[in-house]
Amino acid sequence: MKAFKSFVFTLAAAILPLAAVLMPSDAFARKKAPVPVAFPASSSEVVYTGRTLVHADTVGMSWSGVYGHVRFTGPSLTMDCRSDAKAILNVWVDKEMGAEADTKVTVLKSDTTIVLAAGLGKGEHEVWFQKRTEGSQGALYINKYNVCGSLLPAGGGKARLIEVIGDSYTCGFGTENSIRTDPFTPETENCNYAYGCILARYFGADYRLISHSGIGVARNYGDGGGKTMVERYPETFDATRGDNAWDFAASRRPDIVVIYLGTNDFSRNKQPKMAYFVSKYCELIAQVKKAYGDDVPVLCVASRIDELAGAYVKASVQACGYPRVEWMQLNERVHNDEDELGASWHPNYKGQKKVAMSLIPYISTLTGWPLEEKAVL
Repeated sequence: MKAFKSFVFTLAAAILPLAAVLMPSDAFARKKAPVPVAFPASSSEVVYTGRTLVHADTVGMSWSGVYGHVRFTGPSLTMDCRSDAKAILNVWVDKEMGAEADTKVTVLKSDTTIVLAAGLGKGEHEVWFQKRTEGSQGALYINKYNVCGSLLPAGGGKARLIEVIGDSYTCGFGTENSIRTDPFTPETENCNYAYGCILARYFGADYRLISHSGIGVARNYGDGGGKTMVERYPETFDATRGDNAWDFAASRRPDIVVIYLGTNDFSRNKQPKMAYFVSKYCELIAQVKKAYGDDVPVLCVASRIDELAGAYVKASVQACGYPRVEWMQLNERVHNDEDELGASWHPNYKGQKKVAMSLIPYISTLTGWPLEEKAVL
C-alpha cells in the first residue's frame, strides 16, 4: 500500500508541472469576452420610421413616436446617445412593436451608452425602439450602435403607412396615468398608448406622428403664442428655427393622413373667429396635399371640446377645395371623464382606445382597408 501511494505521489509530481505548461493561466482559461464593434447610427442597415436629421454619422429625432429597427448578431446591443433634455424610449427585443414594450429607458443630456438588449443567445436578433416622449421633452441624438457581431439589414417597412398630425392627445400626454387631477410628467407620456399608434396596430401599418402638446391650427393653448401646427408641420424637428425643412419628396408617402387638432384653439373658453380658423386649417390641408398629392385621403377629426369645433372643421373641409378630404366629429361621450382620463384631464390608454375605435370605420372607408375582428390594443 505504501508503495502504491508513493507511485501516485510520484506520478502527480510529474504531471502537475506539465499541466501548468500545457494549460493557460486563469486569465486565458476563461473564454475571452467578445469585443463590441461600433457602427454609425446612420448605417444603411438600420431602418428609421419618422422624421430624422442626419449630421455626419449622427441621427437625430425630435417628434413623438419616431422609431428605429436594428437587426444584428451577438448577445447584446448598446447605443451611444444623448438628449437635450429627457427623452424616454420604449424597447422591444426579438419581437415586433406591440402595445406593451419589454422595457423603457431614459436618455439624459450627457453622452451615455444605454443597453437596449443583453444576455441574448447565439444567432440573429432584432430590437425596435420608439421615442415615446414628445419634442418638448427633448430630442434624441444617436451616435452609434455597439454589437458583438455585425449589423444586418433590418428590411423594409409594412405595406401601409398612416400619418397623424395632432396635439397632446396624439403625443400620448398622460396615457399611463389614471388620475385626472395629476400633473403631467414625462414618465407617464407614452405615444404608444395614444390613438395614432393604436390605429397603426389595428391596421397593421407603419405610422408617423407630427404632434406637440398645446398646439392648435390657428391658436395655441391659452393663446400663449408660439408656432401653430401650420408653422411646425414643414419642420424636420419639432420647435426648431425653420432652418431644417423636411424633405417631403424624399420621404415615403402615407396611405392616409389624419388631422386631429382644435382642442387648443378652443381652450379656456375661447376660440378664433371662424374665418381665421378656416383659413389656417385650409393652409395646413394645402401643405399636406402639396406634399403627398390629391389622391391621398385626409381625415379631419373635430375635437370633443365643443360642438362648435365640428362646425369649424366642417367649414374648413368644405372650403379647402381639395378632393378626398373628409371630416368627423367626436362628441363628449366618446369616453368617460372618470377612469378613462389620465394626467391633466387627458385621455389615458382606456380613453385613447375608444378614440381609435371611433376613427377605425372612417379610415377603413377612406382607404379600402377591411375591418377585422380583432382587439383594439
